[in-house]
Amino acid sequence: MSNPSLLILAGDGIGPEVMAEVKRIIDWFGANRGLTFDVSENLVGGCAYDAHGTPLTDATMAKAQEVDAVLLGAVGGPKYDSLDFGVKPERGLLRLRKEMDLYANLRPAQCFDALADFSSLKKDVVAGLDIMIVRELTSGVYFGEPRGIVKEGNERVGINTQRYTESEIARVARSAFELARRRNNKVCSMEKANVMESGVLWREVVTEVHQAEYQDVQLSHMYADAGAMQLTRAPKQFDVIVTDNLFGDLLSDLAAMLTGSLGMLPSASLGAPMANGRPKALYEPVHGSAPDIAGQGKANPIACILSFAMALRYSFDKGDEAARLERAVEDVLADGLRTADLMGPEGGSPVSTTGMGDAILAKLDAGL
Repeated sequence: MSNPSLLILAGDGIGPEVMAEVKRIIDWFGANRGLTFDVSENLVGGCAYDAHGTPLTDATMAKAQEVDAVLLGAVGGPKYDSLDFGVKPERGLLRLRKEMDLYANLRPAQCFDALADFSSLKKDVVAGLDIMIVRELTSGVYFGEPRGIVKEGNERVGINTQRYTESEIARVARSAFELARRRNNKVCSMEKANVMESGVLWREVVTEVHQAEYQDVQLSHMYADAGAMQLTRAPKQFDVIVTDNLFGDLLSDLAAMLTGSLGMLPSASLGAPMANGRPKALYEPVHGSAPDIAGQGKANPIACILSFAMALRYSFDKGDEAARLERAVEDVLADGLRTADLMGPEGGSPVSTTGMGDAILAKLDAGL
């Protein structure tokens, strides 16, 4: 059998630096755990524009459709701010999501014990937090028609349309229920069924999918504004949250900050299964390209490394190996090693981007 395939798109800013540490982790799993990947690399974002005049070439897009998973670093930077909208670096990422039809965005919010003091909430509220937000990524108000700015009489009117089909809701609901079966078997669906017809349909379809296919999973419903309040009051009540594109955008960012550092947060965007049964998949850290620190060895590679852990779990069904990598990260943090973004009032031992990679690899070696 051929090896599973990965396409690495390191991108801009700190993307190449953090991805370099991920490549070392990939090599370690090949040398020590018999997990060998066929890895190819290409350009996305500003660097692709510099080389080819487009943030994503057709050839790279075709390769992304062929591989088992895509690992992406970050895109963008101020040098590209003046570009036309259609060729800005972010358009490359959006093209990947759209053409791969990555409809389920998985955003974990996990608070490592060693970093609980970094949260703006009390330590006892967030310590041990481990929730997953599943955001519908390819429909809803960000894509609905009609949209635009039109003139009505003497004033301009901005129009965006919230639109969902039954099938769009059902497929992301299934993703959430399947995830819950791997975790603590609870799903909370969030919408605004009290004021939006799309919310009424959302609640009805999620309930129908649950009754027909997932009665073993505990399902609850909550209005999205109440969900935001509960995330800041008692976030550990949740396991998996499933919600639409707009509310998912807001709620996942809120949940991200419960953990205290964007440099720690991975994500996955998943689509329909391919012929080999693996889902179309793109894995990327939540943080941006941070051009102000690029090339200085200050970047935190953990979010990108944990994105690879998500790939092990969700694309390659290697949950045990994903847990191995996550434990190594947790052990390094418990030892007090910190990149610049993690240096808080309690201090710690400062390390560079490469130093953090070295420490994680040492923990992996120690765990053999």
